Amino acid sequence: QVQLVESGGGLVQAGASLRLSCAGSGRTFSTYAMGWFRQAPGSEREFVAAITRSGASTYYADSVKGRFTISRDNAKNTVYLQMNSLKPEDTAVYYCAAEFSYGGTHYYTREYEYTYWGQGTQVTVSS
Repeated sequence: QVQLVESGGGLVQAGASLRLSCAGSGRTFSTYAMGWFRQAPGSEREFVAAITRSGASTYYADSVKGRFTISRDNAKNTVYLQMNSLKPEDTAVYYCAAEFSYGGTHYYTREYEYTYWGQGTQVTVSS
């Protein structure tokens, strides 16, 4: 089991950058594939980015590709989401998620594939 706590959200202007962090508990963090999702007001939660348990492979939603970067530091039990060139449409609550990964090459892009979720951190981008 893993507990997740996100941080790093805030209010920024369009074009700015933010880095979100997701700290995981437990000694087995490196066995979990990780993902970031977001939910805007009145919208469904949507996939943003995913990373394999080693960090060797990543995957992004088309809407953030080239602007966002997911990474992880297993020694620190932390996964990051670097967000550059932020747009007002990036405004949402951002959640990190974890799922045990039997194989090092797996990542997950669907909400139902993840068992563990953080509480979310608000990102607001003003125009």
